[in-house]
Amino acid sequence: MKYLEVRHPFFRPLWRRVAITAICLGWAVLEFAVGSPFFGVLSGALGVFCIVQLFLRFDPAAFEAPPQD
Repeated sequence: MKYLEVRHPFFRPLWRRVAITAICLGWAVLEFAVGSPFFGVLSGALGVFCIVQLFLRFDPAAFEAPPQD
């Protein structure tokens, strides 16, 4: 299992993907607002990663459970 596994069934619902991405980007804005650019860039990079993986490269078939034998 990868460290940042975005193909987990937890991320199947759209509202969860939107919420996780919004939290990451919102946290980046908060960090920049309080004067912590290092953590702002870190949180912003995670938010961009979420956008790419959870929206641009989203494939619903990857989230289906494997067939049971």
